[in-house]
Amino acid sequence: MIRSVYVHIPFCEKICSYCDFCKMFYNEKLVDRYLEELEKEIDLLYDGDLIKSLYIGGGTPSSLNLKQLKRLLDILSKFKRNEFYEFTIECNFSNINKEKLELFKEYGVNRLSFGLETTNSKHLDFLERDEKVDRTINIIKLAKDLGFSNINVDLMYALPGESLDELRKDLEFIKSLDIEHVSCYSLIIEEHTKLGIKNVENIDSDLDFEMYQAICSFMKDNGFKHYEISNYSKEGYESKHNLVYWNNEEYYGFGLGASGYINNRRTTNTRSISNYLKGSYLLEEEILEKDDLVYYEIMLNLRKSEGIDLDKLYSLYKVKLDYEELLKLGMLEYNDNRLYIPEDKWYISNDIILRLLEGVLYE
Repeated sequence: MIRSVYVHIPFCEKICSYCDFCKMFYNEKLVDRYLEELEKEIDLLYDGDLIKSLYIGGGTPSSLNLKQLKRLLDILSKFKRNEFYEFTIECNFSNINKEKLELFKEYGVNRLSFGLETTNSKHLDFLERDEKVDRTINIIKLAKDLGFSNINVDLMYALPGESLDELRKDLEFIKSLDIEHVSCYSLIIEEHTKLGIKNVENIDSDLDFEMYQAICSFMKDNGFKHYEISNYSKEGYESKHNLVYWNNEEYYGFGLGASGYINNRRTTNTRSISNYLKGSYLLEEEILEKDDLVYYEIMLNLRKSEGIDLDKLYSLYKVKLDYEELLKLGMLEYNDNRLYIPEDKWYISNDIILRLLEGVLYE
């Protein structure tokens, strides 16, 4: 079977104020121990499947030193990759350099994903990020010179006090980088983050929506395809790995806090580093019944511009959807036996999906 792999590296040199991911401060000895345990987990659970996408996320994978990155990439060489594999690693501009990029290239990494978030110094301070415009430009140029031709940058918007003009400046800067993929995320204040503890509030929802619309228009005007609610790509540069999630396909999840989906079983690993290092990897599992499988198939596929294949849904689960009322309301569109949410309604996609799920008809 062909599957995908997600590997979590939880270490960071600095903890951002908004981050709710599984993370901790970088410690050289702890990283070495973590990599040893990661290899054990992979040896225990990887079944030898052919892998079409491999994604190293975090945390900040690029916070590891050169020796540790080589160790990590040696471990991941265990995975059998198919001919058209995609291999992504997340990086911060502040801790990447030529030597690390050359190492990635040597080990077959063919996609880079950088956390930019914003270029505005005031907002960077608020997010507690250390990024510099000149450094960003130089690193992107260096990556291109080394032969990387598939680069993503993350943009965060809807920051407290952010104006539309400031957002447009960020978009213009990203345009100037001439990259292939952009992921855009509205700031969410999570309870246990620094921002949550300080009781920071989200911006006005109308302004948030206005910013989302501005991003959609800008990306479309500059040759990007809006192929998923939060993601934009040049033609042919959609993230193969993230499409695995949205297509509800199977993937391994290795490392602290990682999630996986294999054989109708969704798993989440422990976020406790002490438990993980003792070999106690699993935190929880969900064995999916038919209702669960149908829910994930609908909910995930409708995040994409191409929506859900109704023939596939029926062949897998023998269910049909009652969607006529949502069609009349313009909340759904239908074409070539595919059902999808029109782009101008993606902002309220959760509400639409919930209403659609009420109309599942079982045979």
